[in-house]
Amino acid sequence: MKKTSTAEPDLRDVIFSTVADRLVTGVILADDEGIVSETKTAADESKRMGLTLLGILEEGSAVRPGDEIARISGTPTQVVSAEDVLIGLMAKPSGIATAARAFVSRANGRPEIVSGAWKKMPLAQKESIRRAVAAGGAFIRICQDPFVYLDKNYIKILGGVGRALEAVSSMTDRKKVAQLKGRYSSVVEEACEAIESGADILHIDTGSTADVEAVVQELVRRGLRSRVKLAFSGNIRLEDLDELKQMDLDILDIGRQIVDAPLLDMRLEVVETSGA
Repeated sequence: MKKTSTAEPDLRDVIFSTVADRLVTGVILADDEGIVSETKTAADESKRMGLTLLGILEEGSAVRPGDEIARISGTPTQVVSAEDVLIGLMAKPSGIATAARAFVSRANGRPEIVSGAWKKMPLAQKESIRRAVAAGGAFIRICQDPFVYLDKNYIKILGGVGRALEAVSSMTDRKKVAQLKGRYSSVVEEACEAIESGADILHIDTGSTADVEAVVQELVRRGLRSRVKLAFSGNIRLEDLDELKQMDLDILDIGRQIVDAPLLDMRLEVVETSGA
């Protein structure tokens, strides 16, 4: 027996039934200053919605309040739907890109800004967040070369920092990154052990600047500082960068302050209708 559809009509189609043949042009405008992201995704989605895309900014473009991000045309239902769909795709990632750019600008070249916290986000959002971080000019990984990351759990399972690095010593085509939290000995002792065991990057993940100062002092004393890069993380805020820039750090890994940034507010405005 043939089933009949029980789907309710789109209320927008009902509301616009008397003007359904009109061509409507709308613009998406920035309400905040920042960096836009996911514009390519929005462009692709606008085509799937049947809209004509008249223009859209490049990924990573800077905007001020009132700047035009995108211009579209279509039926009344298509254009008003774009307010939910296209802004929904761009607003949050643009907030992340904006936060990333703020950290990158304040660091001014050193330390490098990394945000690896996208790994903690829902699977469906990971790619969008990674693109947003990159649009803001930050890196999405602690090392840009092929690398193996030995985090606290790998180190625990393998029996300590030195043994963990020994386990990956045959991976000569990859940089070795060790996360140090001072769980087996002091962070300073762990750092020295990691270098002697072949680490290329030491990730001091304690949130304590005193640990950074102690590690740097000891590595310099032993003539080991030039053999590794030093990364630091732990609830770093934008206002902390001025102090951290004075330290001998190569990399800062920023978490929630980037990936949990507020959205970049934007709105859709209808600017023209024709065919009335």
